[in-house]
Amino acid sequence: MKKIEAIIKPFKLEEVREALSEIGIAGLTVTEVKGFGRQKGHTELYRGAEYVVDFLPKVKVEVVLNDDVVEQAVEAIIKAARTGKIGDGKIFVSAVEQIVRIRTGETGEAAI
Repeated sequence: MKKIEAIIKPFKLEEVREALSEIGIAGLTVTEVKGFGRQKGHTELYRGAEYVVDFLPKVKVEVVLNDDVVEQAVEAIIKAARTGKIGDGKIFVSAVEQIVRIRTGETGEAAI
């Protein structure tokens, strides 16, 4: 089992959700996050004063799934989240050792 964490632009969330849904992925977790990468934030003007916004709003999408659909899910996220501009985000894939469904006590793939 693998966990995919994708940091994307907030306005791309619905497109990513739909793309994952189309390949049969039903459950995901979404968190509003802030951060920066190579773009290093930007400067904004507020009431005549310039200030630097270091941390930009992003969305983190987390999905745990079977190994056989990981590549398909990564491709779906890339296709849906890409704008071609700086700040499109990143995808992290990591191994998941154990899953337990709290309500039923199911473990492993049955708990996904």
